[in-house]
Amino acid sequence: MKNLSCLILLAFSFSVPATYAEHRNFVFILADDLGKRDMSCEGSTFHETPHIDAIARSGMRFSNGYSTCQVCSPSRASIMLGTYPARNKITDWIGAASGKNWRRNDRVLPADYIHALPAKDTTLAEAMRAGGYKTFFAGKWHLGSTGSFPEDHGFDINIGGHHRGSPPGGFFSPYTNPKMKSGPKGESLPIRLANETASFIEANKDRKFFAYLSFYSVHGPIQTTQPLWQKYQKKAEAKGLAKERFKFDRTKGVRQVQDNPIYAGMMESMDNAVGIVMKKLSDLGLDKNTVVIFTSDNGGVSSGDAFATSCLPMRGGKGRQWEGGIRQPYYIRVPNLTAPRSNNATPVTGTDFYPTILDLAGLPLTPRQHVDGVSLLPLLKGGSLAKRDLFWHYPHYGNQGGEPSSIIRSGNFKLIHYFEDGHDELYNLAKDIGEETDLAASQPQTAKDLRSKLDAWLKETGARIPATDDRFNLELKKKQIQSARTGQLKGLESRAANYLKPDFKPNKDWWSSLVPKD
Repeated sequence: MKNLSCLILLAFSFSVPATYAEHRNFVFILADDLGKRDMSCEGSTFHETPHIDAIARSGMRFSNGYSTCQVCSPSRASIMLGTYPARNKITDWIGAASGKNWRRNDRVLPADYIHALPAKDTTLAEAMRAGGYKTFFAGKWHLGSTGSFPEDHGFDINIGGHHRGSPPGGFFSPYTNPKMKSGPKGESLPIRLANETASFIEANKDRKFFAYLSFYSVHGPIQTTQPLWQKYQKKAEAKGLAKERFKFDRTKGVRQVQDNPIYAGMMESMDNAVGIVMKKLSDLGLDKNTVVIFTSDNGGVSSGDAFATSCLPMRGGKGRQWEGGIRQPYYIRVPNLTAPRSNNATPVTGTDFYPTILDLAGLPLTPRQHVDGVSLLPLLKGGSLAKRDLFWHYPHYGNQGGEPSSIIRSGNFKLIHYFEDGHDELYNLAKDIGEETDLAASQPQTAKDLRSKLDAWLKETGARIPATDDRFNLELKKKQIQSARTGQLKGLESRAANYLKPDFKPNKDWWSSLVPKD
């Protein structure tokens, strides 16, 4: 019987391509401002995302997957460094004002923060390159300027990654991107980035590679083609147009309905781009030994910017401290390891990608670098992890209405500490995903215990705390909030309804009719 088992094992080893026996490749796909509920597989009935859905179905979907921040640069830094923003000090999107440069009438001054990836740290890309991988980056970087671009932090190739957080020329060529040549006029940006990634994969099909496709989609400005707008305008009409789409939540109006036809067109374009990369892997037979990871840097923009999507049933969205701002699509597909359609409820976060990828690549872990991350390999194998708490620290004001705060998730409980007035909110996420019932008063001991843990973590990481702003005018603030409450919603409702009118006339930059389809 033992001999028979050996023969079967030997036969299997010859049936698997040599490349698989020798190594795993990696394709890491990072979307920008993509809400967890924006995909069909996560419950959206308006957006169409078959290629992203296929990644979720073919591997492990983490229902409690998180970014480490509610805005982009900090969460992107955490993926590259394996550390929380509180520790690496990149706590806001790079370029945001802080300290006395903050010119709004607010209670506290946003804390100062680091504006580039520290050169002393070893990034994930540097670790992979040291392990023999050819490294590639395409798309949004937003982790520093000259001296701190992708090529300065371990990527052999950089296409499109520079200091800007949004595409300077928009989503159609000419791009005016200093790190990428423009294509034919009207060329789609996500499709171009996907084609560049596919070309890199083909050129390196016979060696180990680590490709990092970092879409600018679906960040503003919201732009799509006219045919895609028409498709989703008709779809919204067929579903029945909503009479009201927004509600005011504490500081700003928040979108409650997914029916923006321009945004839906952007979603389809990005999904088609994902399909290009996945098809290239399949055509080359590399789907058998390539790990594919898909996630987003923060929640969908339900408030602020273009008010483009809804994150319901989760509260808030990008820039905000509730689940809509930090809970993300989080999919990992490992051929011959993860069972298709696997679902895992273990809370995981952006710092975990670094050690997980090293582990899957067979490279040594470097816990002094990725100190805040753990390898998810045990979960991918069907096992479990030791229980741990997750933390967030955002000592800033979000453009989308977020408030300076720190967060701990411990089991099903989530505590939010606010720096403006020192109060805490406590939620049971298992029973209250919408964070509607604050339990801080009814469960004071739980709130006290979590606050103690949070305070200890803030001290251990050396987190920077916002200071009181002596310029703050309370009476003026009350008037500003009341003005937003009474005046903002009407304008938002009017603009959203206008997008769906059959005779809608867009801003000239909102779509390109030069490209009939992606």
